[in-house]
Amino acid sequence: MTVQLGRVCELVRYPVKSMAGTATESAFLGWHGLDGDRRFAFRRLGDHSGVPWLTASRLAELLLYHPFGLDESSGEPLPTHVRTPAGRHVELRSAELQSEVAERSGSSVELIKLKHGIFDDASVSVISLATIAGIGRQSGVDLDRRRFRANIVLETGNAEPFLEDGWVGGTLVFGDREPRPAVSVTVRDVRCVMINLDPDTGTQDARVLKTGVRLNKNNAGVYGTVVQTGTILVGQPVSLVLDARR
Repeated sequence: MTVQLGRVCELVRYPVKSMAGTATESAFLGWHGLDGDRRFAFRRLGDHSGVPWLTASRLAELLLYHPFGLDESSGEPLPTHVRTPAGRHVELRSAELQSEVAERSGSSVELIKLKHGIFDDASVSVISLATIAGIGRQSGVDLDRRRFRANIVLETGNAEPFLEDGWVGGTLVFGDREPRPAVSVTVRDVRCVMINLDPDTGTQDARVLKTGVRLNKNNAGVYGTVVQTGTILVGQPVSLVLDARR
C-alpha cells in the first residue's frame, strides 16, 4: 500500500557533528546518507567510553560554529572553513580551531573524518513540521526546526504531530521519476537535551524535552537507512510504501 504524505520542505546537511547545519535545495542521497553529512567530528582524547565525540550536549557553543566553503575532492561537498562564534574565519582542519574547541570544552580534542559518517542511530533523520509545531504549542516555545537537526523536514498533508511513529517498517519514497530515492524507516528518534538548545545562542530551555517526553515518550521523528540512492529536491512529493502484511 502506498500513502501520499506531502512534500520535502527542507534538506539540511550537518558536515561537522553538533556544529551548525547547511540548508540546500538539493542533495544526493547516497548509501551513507546525504553526501557531506556528519563526516567530521571532534573526538575527546582519552575518552574510552565508545562514544568519544564532543557534542553540543556537552558543549552547547558548538552550535554557534558555522562550517562553510566547498571541497569536492573526495566526491562529496565538504566544508573547508568554519566561522567561529566571534565571527572569525578559520580553517576546519587548523590547529587554531582545535585549540579553541579544546579550551572551550576543557579537554583535549582532535578532528576526525570518517568516510561513511558519524551517526547516532542511522544515516538519515526525518521529521515533519507538524511534529515540531505540536511540541512547540504544548511547550510554549517558538521552536526553530534546527533544534531537531533532521536531514529531511517534511510538510505533511495531515497536521497531526508524531505521525512518523506509524512510518516505522515502511519506506519513504521521494519524487515521481524512477529510480526514486528511498529510505527504509527503521526506528523512532529518541530525543536528548539537544532539542532544548537554541541554535542561535546555545541557551537551554528544558520545557522542550519535557514536553516531548510527556507527549510521545520522548520520540520525535524517525531514523532510516538508504535503500535507493538518488537526488532529493526541496518541493518533491513524498510517499510512504507500507508492507502489505502490516
